[in-house]
Amino acid sequence: MKQKIHAAAGVTAFLIILTFWSSTVLSEAFGTPETIALVKSRILIGMLALIPAMAIAGGSGMAIGRRRKDAPAAAKKKRMPLIAANGLLILLPAAFFLETKASAGNFDGAFVFVQGVELLAGALNLTMMGLNIRDGRRMAARRKGRA
Repeated sequence: MKQKIHAAAGVTAFLIILTFWSSTVLSEAFGTPETIALVKSRILIGMLALIPAMAIAGGSGMAIGRRRKDAPAAAKKKRMPLIAANGLLILLPAAFFLETKASAGNFDGAFVFVQGVELLAGALNLTMMGLNIRDGRRMAARRKGRA
């Protein structure tokens, strides 16, 4: 049961971040300032789903992998602190900063710079989370093969 909760939370978090990232790119490329501001405000609201999903994925992953020493588990254990730090130290503050600027219609150089950093950090988290999903699927396949 823990594995199913872990997988569901991890995939949910990945899809939420992918939605944030793609909505940002599309609104910046094709949207009006009002659309960009709307996307930024919705991203903050979406944090109410993302943060619990990330916490559940991280906590359940730690519980499941506590004693595992194999390479995929070790790789996931190394990536998770980086994912969490990136989210808490870069992505979350950037989301608040960008929403504040966008809601005021202030798309200055600071907005553009932080938006670029946010997109890079988001792509990095998506990559690391995708690798964790891949490794988790491999680990689950091995468990099923042994059962």
